[in-house]
Amino acid sequence: MDYLGIDDEAFIRDKVPMTKQEIRILSLVKARIKPDAVIYDIGAGTGSLSIEAARLAPQGTVYALERNPAGVNLIRANAANFAVGNIKVIETEAPAGMEQLPAADTVLIGGSGSHLADILAVVTPKLKAEGRIVLNCITVQTLMQCVEYMRSHDDVYAYEAIQVQVSRLQQVGPYDMAKAENPIYIVTCWKK
Repeated sequence: MDYLGIDDEAFIRDKVPMTKQEIRILSLVKARIKPDAVIYDIGAGTGSLSIEAARLAPQGTVYALERNPAGVNLIRANAANFAVGNIKVIETEAPAGMEQLPAADTVLIGGSGSHLADILAVVTPKLKAEGRIVLNCITVQTLMQCVEYMRSHDDVYAYEAIQVQVSRLQQVGPYDMAKAENPIYIVTCWKK
């Protein structure tokens, strides 16, 4: 049986950014993915979120958009490694290439390449009623771009934002010390 929260070490990673396990779990819970969902994963990186989303939507389709050719290859390799056949990989820098995609139930945004407002402008008419967008923001600037977009479209969206920071215990001699990962803002937006 598939489970949520694949170990990070199970993914082929190389030097491409990857959403870590705890952030994936929280993001996917916030996304509320249904078994037949159409999902966009924008800035898919290694495909870790795409893989987990595809497993939650076995009758659905995940469109993994990634601009980095190394990332595109890793998404394909990870999809094969986990025997996930419902991911379609698109090598593009969003929002380019999104116009031909079917209407979405869920949109995951892990990387926007400084095009967040343009991406959201294309996503908005394509997102189904009560559809969800989940953004993982590393920088305050990306967080504020998202919040500003949502506030200027408050007739269409409601949103919430949380900040998460994971620390892992690391053995240092006879002691265990917390080693902090970078904090992440997870913004969940839903269409009214």
